[in-house]
Amino acid sequence: MRIYEELFIVKPDAPDEEVDQFVEQLRTQLTAAGATVDKVDKWGKRRLAYKVDKYREGTYVLLQVSAGPELVRELERRLRVSDIVLKFLTVRVDQTLKRLEKRKIDRDRRAARRAVSAPAAGTAVPGAAVHPFAPQMPESPAAPSIVPGLPRES
Repeated sequence: MRIYEELFIVKPDAPDEEVDQFVEQLRTQLTAAGATVDKVDKWGKRRLAYKVDKYREGTYVLLQVSAGPELVRELERRLRVSDIVLKFLTVRVDQTLKRLEKRKIDRDRRAARRAVSAPAAGTAVPGAAVHPFAPQMPESPAAPSIVPGLPRES
């Protein structure tokens, strides 16, 4: 099963009881079909970026569902034909989670390699410890120093 996030916007004039009933109806239909609803978040009323069906704000609801693609297709169909839903967006999250997990493993491997190779590089020149904030002065200056107020030597 894949993990999906379904974000949909409900009309702002729909009462909270109707929104709760709609979300509960979606949840029961998904669980009856074999999916698991992992999370339901009601974000409340928020202002939209642009007008959608003459509305400037809407009630946002986020569902996180573990289901197959055919169940998600059916969920999207139900949201499309519903009268109270203005917009919806479905995102497959499990691919992103796999990619992030792979990055974390690679980062840990690189850190372990750096930790193993760092002490060997630090012990190459013993006794050459220099304070990190000490000014670095060249051993022999390549150009003569210029003193303000004195004529230049040619």
